[in-house]
Amino acid sequence: MQGVDLIITITDRSRAEQFASWFRSHGISLVLTALGRGTATTEVLDFLGLEATEKAVLFCVAPRSPRMVRQAARELWLDIPGQGVLMTVPVNSIGGPTAKEYLLHEQEGEAAMEREITHDLIVVIANQGSTDLVMDAAREAGATGGTAIHAKGTGTELVQKFFGVSIASEQEMLFILTRSDTKKPIMKAIMAKAGIQSPAQSLVFSLPVGDIAGLRELDQSEN
Repeated sequence: MQGVDLIITITDRSRAEQFASWFRSHGISLVLTALGRGTATTEVLDFLGLEATEKAVLFCVAPRSPRMVRQAARELWLDIPGQGVLMTVPVNSIGGPTAKEYLLHEQEGEAAMEREITHDLIVVIANQGSTDLVMDAAREAGATGGTAIHAKGTGTELVQKFFGVSIASEQEMLFILTRSDTKKPIMKAIMAKAGIQSPAQSLVFSLPVGDIAGLRELDQSEN
């Protein structure tokens, strides 16, 4: 199939509907929004002139289009620090022709091709209330910040089987966008200081990021 991406956008909650409307106006039928919070330090927020850390995390699936990412960067002002970050994660397949038609509306993405992966999205699943423990470990290894959303876990009995510990069903999901050369140190630091045997009981994995808009915010502040 032609290239398809999962688009993940992180922005202030006040701009969530603006972003969702922009995606819908470009033929994207399903946009999921989760409420999150930023994890930047007070010093970083003061530097950027930001007053709040409440975030929205938007997820949608669309035909691969670096041109659309560039258009989003222009029209949603993503090159201005504090406006948000947009990233794409490659999708390998979609289950069934009906689902594919609903998600893509028969739009053709740009042909899948080798893309140099320069950034990765680290995803951390941790016990609720463990954001500071995870992010302190991540920052010591070079992370600039992240975004956390609340989640409810299932299958926790399997954790007991594989790791010999029990975990709470209330979870935090943290998204940390980072350059690929700092991914491994950050993941190792989280596992060492906030891993499964710690109070955070974190599970950590990473996803390759294709296209990015809002990169200057990554270099200067939280994701």
